[in-house]
Amino acid sequence: MAEKISVLFVCLGNICRSTMAEGVFQAMAKKEPYKDLVADIDSCGTGGYHIGEGPDDRTMSTLESHGITDYVHAARKVNASDFDKFDYIFAMDRANLSDLQRIQQRKSNSKAKVMLFGEYSGTGKAEVISDPYYGGQQGFEKAYEQATRFSTNFLKEVFPDVN
Repeated sequence: MAEKISVLFVCLGNICRSTMAEGVFQAMAKKEPYKDLVADIDSCGTGGYHIGEGPDDRTMSTLESHGITDYVHAARKVNASDFDKFDYIFAMDRANLSDLQRIQQRKSNSKAKVMLFGEYSGTGKAEVISDPYYGGQQGFEKAYEQATRFSTNFLKEVFPDVN
């Protein structure tokens, strides 16, 4: 049996991209063949702008339109203990990746592998998930598509022997 993993998704405010990725990933991890292979899934922001708030309504409507109706989250800011708790910390863009790497440098011997979620794009080129907050619904649909594709590729890579 494969060892369980824990995953944290990070964007700036923790109401759009990281919550989209968390919702998508949770839905995948609840189903076979990945059920019981993921210990913890969470999301947070590098900024504290929305602490305690729920995801953006457009994030929720996008998840719901794709059948994810049980996602619940309250925004929080990343903290140093996350680097010890999670195996993988995925940034949605390069600015958040830089912020996370700066925090991790102050944490000696943290276990987290910090990287751009888009490293799992499947295209051979890392992608960023652009912030859809100021855009239209199509930005949220694109974030959903990317989160789904990246999650699928990541799970296949981490659990290659799971069918």
